[in-house]
Amino acid sequence: MRAKFKGPIIQRRGQVDTGTTDQRLLDSRGPGDWVHTDPWRVLRMQAELVEGFGALAELGPAVAVFGSARLAADSPWCAAAETLGRRLAEEGFAVITGGGPGAMEAANKGASQAGGVSVGLGIELPWEAGLNEWVDVGVNFRYFFARKTMFVKYSQGFVVFPGGVGTLDELFEALTLVQTGKITDFPIVLVGSSYWQGLLDWMRGTQLAHGTIGTVDLDRLVLTDDVDDAVARMVAAREEANPA
Repeated sequence: MRAKFKGPIIQRRGQVDTGTTDQRLLDSRGPGDWVHTDPWRVLRMQAELVEGFGALAELGPAVAVFGSARLAADSPWCAAAETLGRRLAEEGFAVITGGGPGAMEAANKGASQAGGVSVGLGIELPWEAGLNEWVDVGVNFRYFFARKTMFVKYSQGFVVFPGGVGTLDELFEALTLVQTGKITDFPIVLVGSSYWQGLLDWMRGTQLAHGTIGTVDLDRLVLTDDVDDAVARMVAAREEANPA
């Protein structure tokens, strides 16, 4: 059955529309009546931020896990994401994902089954119908920027599994925010050397060679195939931020 979430609202069957709230907000084409309607959208944006802050304010230390929704459940990377979710929960971290299938669902499953806090931050998309079954605390957003605010506000580290355009967006946004001092210098760990090594080689061989990035930017990205290494880096960062 066709279904779609628009923030807290679900549409099914013939009531599913084809656009998204972000699309309508950002589309500058058409008549000038947006001048009169856009200011009122601020109230909806405010409501999404309030809902997110209210749901996550007492979350405690948390790690964001990013990765493709398209990874098969039997993928080795999904198995690694599930193990990561479990290990993070055992170390006292909540796990925050985008709430979708694939790597996100695997990380949520690991955290939930280990008795940890499994969080999903969903987004209105034309082709996704809601949060995966392992999300124990879920918030659905209409606006990407409100959702992204929750990721960076409540996460103390970022673990990135293989993914597509959305995963790259999340990865480089985290890196940009750390680079520009907008957020604390949290660890950013890439899991899957066979997937990510080519990107890092390009950044070093092209961007660094042309001087468009600095060595420190590359040093912020940690590449590993060892889930325990990723978890250990999150634990070390937490202890450094909160010395006994």
